[in-house]
Amino acid sequence: MDVIGAAGAWLIAALVLGIAELAVPGVFLVFLAIAAAVTGVAVFVLPDLPVAAQLAAFAVWSVVTVLIGKRWYRDYPVEGGDPMLNDRSARLVGQVVVVEAAIVGGRGRVLVGDGSWPARGEDAGVGAQLRVTAVIDGEVVVEPLSRHPDESQDPEP
Repeated sequence: MDVIGAAGAWLIAALVLGIAELAVPGVFLVFLAIAAAVTGVAVFVLPDLPVAAQLAAFAVWSVVTVLIGKRWYRDYPVEGGDPMLNDRSARLVGQVVVVEAAIVGGRGRVLVGDGSWPARGEDAGVGAQLRVTAVIDGEVVVEPLSRHPDESQDPEP
């Protein structure tokens, strides 16, 4: 393989690995892409580098970039957008809800946003505002607002 061909092959490999990282994000292939790019530049600078040395350089740079990446993500962890994104029940805790069907004998229904949920808690009449304290088996557990320590918050609709 000529100099441009070998260096070009490594740079194409870097590009393919970079695109693969975008297609299947996992924050791993990007480090291999960097290693391939460094190897491509090394082959361009050192045109007589044997294939075995190229593969060894790629292996070494792969290990180096993965270790650097591991250290980076340990020191600067990626913060998730919303830890409760897919846990609707957990998102309900703390919300202020309105009683839709009177809670009598500890059971009733409340409006949560634009939906209606079965509820349990102290007896309360229609229209009363309560705070969700838990969700158990698809049923919200509610309590009067006066029990919550922070009464200065505006109730959420």
